[in-house]
Amino acid sequence: MKLAIATFLIGIEATSPLLAAETRCGWLQNPTPGNWWLDDADGNWTIMSQGGEGPPGMDLIPDISERDYVRTNGNYGYACACLSVGTDGNEGSITGILSFRQLALAKCENDGKLSPPQ
Repeated sequence: MKLAIATFLIGIEATSPLLAAETRCGWLQNPTPGNWWLDDADGNWTIMSQGGEGPPGMDLIPDISERDYVRTNGNYGYACACLSVGTDGNEGSITGILSFRQLALAKCENDGKLSPPQ
């Protein structure tokens, strides 16, 4: 597992000099198939758009509906989470996911820096 993570990090560094691991916490939204984003105190970060390919590490996000979760559209909805990620600030996108931790909804609900999910 450590070798896989090291290989992943080396690959990302080689392809994206802008990547530096950041911890970002907020509303992780999956409103429709293939659409994922994270709304944190700094704004909206696109993780994946329908028809596109997700960033490396997308497989680290488990089925978020199995924990504290709000359904908004059939099997789709949102949760509160912290992710260690690489970002592209110019594009407002997440370029890689290094870790994922789902939090209680109350954590985001009580964070005055976060807007309610749309």
